[in-house]
Amino acid sequence: MKIIILGAGRIGESVAGTLVSERNDITVIDTDARRLRELEDRFELRGVVGNGIEPEVLAEAGARDADMLIACAALDETNLVCCKVAHQMFNIPTRIARVRSGGFQGDSPLVGKEGFAVDRVICPEESLTRYIGKLVEYPEALQVREFAGGLACLVSVRAVAGAPLVRHSIAELRECVPDADMRIVAIYRRLENQPDRFIVCEGATRIEPGDEVFVLSAREHLPAVLSALHRDDQSGRKEVQRIMIAGGGRVGLRLARQLMQSGRKLQLKVLERDHARCLALAAELPSGVLVLQGDATDEDLLEDEGIEHIDLFLALTSDDEDNIMSSLLAKRMGASRVLALINRRSYAELMHGTQIDIALSPAQTMLGELLAYVRQGDVQAVHSLRRGVAEALEIVARGDRKTSRVVGRTIDEITLPKGAQFGLIMRGLPEPGVPLDADPPVPPEVIIPRGDTVIRSDDHVVIFVPRKRLVRDVEKLFRVSATFF
Repeated sequence: MKIIILGAGRIGESVAGTLVSERNDITVIDTDARRLRELEDRFELRGVVGNGIEPEVLAEAGARDADMLIACAALDETNLVCCKVAHQMFNIPTRIARVRSGGFQGDSPLVGKEGFAVDRVICPEESLTRYIGKLVEYPEALQVREFAGGLACLVSVRAVAGAPLVRHSIAELRECVPDADMRIVAIYRRLENQPDRFIVCEGATRIEPGDEVFVLSAREHLPAVLSALHRDDQSGRKEVQRIMIAGGGRVGLRLARQLMQSGRKLQLKVLERDHARCLALAAELPSGVLVLQGDATDEDLLEDEGIEHIDLFLALTSDDEDNIMSSLLAKRMGASRVLALINRRSYAELMHGTQIDIALSPAQTMLGELLAYVRQGDVQAVHSLRRGVAEALEIVARGDRKTSRVVGRTIDEITLPKGAQFGLIMRGLPEPGVPLDADPPVPPEVIIPRGDTVIRSDDHVVIFVPRKRLVRDVEKLFRVSATFF
């Protein structure tokens, strides 16, 4: 695809790097010539210096035959106007804008064809807070990704010695956990002084303590899935009750508000250095939130605020180094779990496997929302995993046995690229635009596919792909042809 990206900041850089690696034709627009030169040196792309709202600049970037515009500049108004110009002057088919303001959500007439002509509004802060909210709901998980509006989920969890499935083979899964249907699609094994090794999941594959295990299941089975891998007694599940947020910026404020509106009984503290910002936070947040002025890397402050009793410490400032140091300090002082927001990809990779339980990249969190538009075929959802190395995608099977390579065939008859795994089949879902909670004649079902399971037309199939370069092969497999022999 020919894609124009407006904005060469952290989000733009991450998006450009991912899309270039998938052999897309990428052009980046920015007013900073030095920044563009750096991107051109690192990636195989073209940079255009200028303001993206000017038609001449868009034309120079190739807007006349572009397939997609991703507007992720620093200012909302720049992104919105750029999408309007791209639609009205060049009729670019797909226009995506990063917008922080809450007044421009997808159902607003302001973003429709008569407004700013935005096909999809993406808010990084909203993506982050929604993601972190799932980790609060399922504290054993390293990540939780949803499919079909939450009907099914992919979770990754660190295997703990003594849990029912640990030191057992995948073939023994049903015997060890009879009450939860699940599909283990990948295992990453931690090796000393080496990168984590991808383990192909077969019947004889054993789950060892310390493995990062990726599991797909229906949402209602998640507690049992997490119990099977992370603890030896489901009744002993520990809820997250005490949370400390370091950083009262956009992400910290939005998350604190979301958590307090969730209805959960939480004790929430927010640490913020800036005095004026503390006053603003105290005015905007519910009275149950304790706002403290201070430095999250201050050992005395953390001790005074009972860091050893904190269930989840979240470092969400805009400074990677501060987030890393405060998380390491909080963990050393007794916090149960710590999460650090890290923008630089190299830092996130360095932190993987350290005392920081979760190193979260804002760009990677929202990347899947963009990739769903780039993927070929009827792709409903894409989740970027393992810092962009792997993917899980939800793709709809269309056609019939004559026009499709998958419809009307059993799982055993379908050959996926090596390492890729069928995860789930979701059957009976409504068509796009119809709410999932609408009253259908037959309720949707989540199926764990076996060798004799037959894929039907309109099934939503979740596939785990361990290497992104295999995604194109999966897309071709699901492509509908006029004739198929």
